[in-house]
Order: sequence, then C-alpha cells, then structure tokens
Amino acid sequence: MATLLLVEDSPTEAQIITSCLENAGFSLLKVTTAEAAKAILDQKMIDGIVLDVVLPGQSGFGFCREVKNDPKTKDIPVIMCSSKSEKMDKKWASKQGANDYVTKPIDQNELLNAVRRWVH
Repeated sequence: MATLLLVEDSPTEAQIITSCLENAGFSLLKVTTAEAAKAILDQKMIDGIVLDVVLPGQSGFGFCREVKNDPKTKDIPVIMCSSKSEKMDKKWASKQGANDYVTKPIDQNELLNAVRRWVH
C-alpha cells in the first residue's frame, strides 16, 4: 500500500481528499503546514505528496521546490491541489518541480488519475 503525505490546511478539503484517496487504497499521513511536512519527510519514507499551494507559513510552491532540490526527496512525486486555476499557476508549479496539478474543487477522478500516474 502506497503512503501519501497530504499537506492541506483546510479541514473540509483535507476530508474530501482523504476520503477519495483512502477509498482508493492509499494510506495517508496528514499535516497542515510545510514545516510539519518536512518533519515527516525526515522520519518516514513517503511514496507521494499531495500538496496545497496556499498554506500558513511556507507556501506549497516553496515547499515543492525544496523537496525537488533535496537529493533525498527529489524523486518523490508531488501532486499540487489548489483553487488557483490560472495557467500561470500551473506553469509555476511545474517550474517548482510539481509532477501534476489538480484544480479545486477537487474532481475525485482527476485527483486519482494524477496520483496513480505518478505513485506506484
């Protein structure tokens, strides 16, 4: 069973994403900040990260860039989920190293397809 790290500060969005991914057979670790996510990455092996863009403290973009620049974590797939839906947001996420980008409100099939595309 693949383990995903969900970084989402909205309890409602976290519940929707958690339900979707756990029902599909993924195991989730959940945090609300990039700083808490870093602590998890220091301790556990993660198969993928589902990451919000707008977070308290460090943004999802900044966290994604750090993950992809760190030799220990650079190969972990990052799927960004955000209400930011402009092409520029998606392009910026790609420049930070995000593997995929799903726009909120979450379409569960789109999210599952994105996660399954990168997490095996």
